[in-house]
Amino acid sequence: MTKQIVLKLLREHTEEFLSGEAISRQAGVSRAAVWKAVEQLRQEGYGIESVPNRGYRLTRVTARLRPEELAEQFRDCRIGRELLCFDTIDSTNNELKRRAVSGSVDGTVILADQQTGGRGRRGRSFVSPAGKGLYLSAALRPRCPLSEISTLTAWTAVALCDAVEAVCGVRPGIKWPNDLVLNRKKLCGILTELTVEAETGTVDSIVAGIGVNVRQRPEDFPPELRTIAGSVRSETGLEISRARLAAEMVRALDQMYLDWQRDPRAYLDDYRARCVTVGRPVRVVRGEDVRTGFAEAVDDDFALVVRWPDGTRETVTGGDVSVRGLFGYLD
Repeated sequence: MTKQIVLKLLREHTEEFLSGEAISRQAGVSRAAVWKAVEQLRQEGYGIESVPNRGYRLTRVTARLRPEELAEQFRDCRIGRELLCFDTIDSTNNELKRRAVSGSVDGTVILADQQTGGRGRRGRSFVSPAGKGLYLSAALRPRCPLSEISTLTAWTAVALCDAVEAVCGVRPGIKWPNDLVLNRKKLCGILTELTVEAETGTVDSIVAGIGVNVRQRPEDFPPELRTIAGSVRSETGLEISRARLAAEMVRALDQMYLDWQRDPRAYLDDYRARCVTVGRPVRVVRGEDVRTGFAEAVDDDFALVVRWPDGTRETVTGGDVSVRGLFGYLD
């Protein structure tokens, strides 16, 4: 607790030095406790200048993800009002599901600097190196029929596009159903997992897991992913603050969640405008069945309308859809 109080005081006086005595008095702790808190903050990556007879001054915030850097921004939000940050974790989704068993708060957010067992759709691994990406999961408890959930993942993709655009000034596309794409490479993946009450068919909880590639260089990706995956850094040359992007993402998710409960189709036009799958040849894989066709539209329920070579059309709601020209699919 002392560390948080010292950080708060230093933040309030970034233009001047604050003496150890003044910090001690305002925090209600000893000078030794102040010194210990300053050293802990330095170890976490904060830049704190100290000058004899003048005191301490905050010169740089940490690049690590810390609740104290973010929590104040979510005070009025439903999503993010309970925020937990981990240096390393197996999976942010797994952690939230563990907490859901004991009744995690609607809107709980978990952030991690590194995942050792990050997962994507269809059981694929999601490479999550330390300090390179943004790995976030949010717990939602909408208490709605299962039939309404399919729209939530699509809405999440739109909200994240808005967040990336706000911070980076670039406009990602969406590969159906929920991958964010930049320069034909995957920038972000979303994995939505849910629990349903067996008797009523009502959704009990949803965990929306998000992984964004932020600082990776091409050589940071495994060889098999270098033509498929990209990052904000590799595709734009920008060096952005992960904390700022995390804050923008959580605020966008909070607004999305509020809007979604009012009208589950309100983001449909935005989704269609950003969807890079429509108008391209696609390959649809469902188990052993592999077919190629042409993506014609996204319908009112966010499903993909595909025209097959024989002229028939099908509304695709699941499966693995590859898009020619994206993620290395060229044949």
